[in-house]
Amino acid sequence: MNILSKRLLFTCVLALFLSVVNMYSQSENEKITQLIEQKKAFNKENKSSIVYKIQLYNGIEAEAYKIKRNFEAIYPEFSTNILYKAPEWKTQVGSFNTRLEADRILNIIKENFSGAIVLEDKV
Repeated sequence: MNILSKRLLFTCVLALFLSVVNMYSQSENEKITQLIEQKKAFNKENKSSIVYKIQLYNGIEAEAYKIKRNFEAIYPEFSTNILYKAPEWKTQVGSFNTRLEADRILNIIKENFSGAIVLEDKV
């Protein structure tokens, strides 16, 4: 085989190899694009937002309701909720959009409810 034939054969093999690699990379790019679109659709359907709540108490039921009544007597402008998450009852205040907003209210509440804390919750 002369040098010209070898070069021609090498060029053909190289061209074939590059076309296969190019097809494979296009296929992978299409898969990645498809996965990104699926993730966007999933995020739109399963949207959850984070809110912040102030927890006043965590313990027995009777005490949770007692703290709720005391809190509502002092701060009637805030909504309170009683939740049961086995095995404890929780007294929580509000549903704030930002941590800053919850912290500001917490500073006011701490004067009368020193054990209050801010919790993050998904809605």
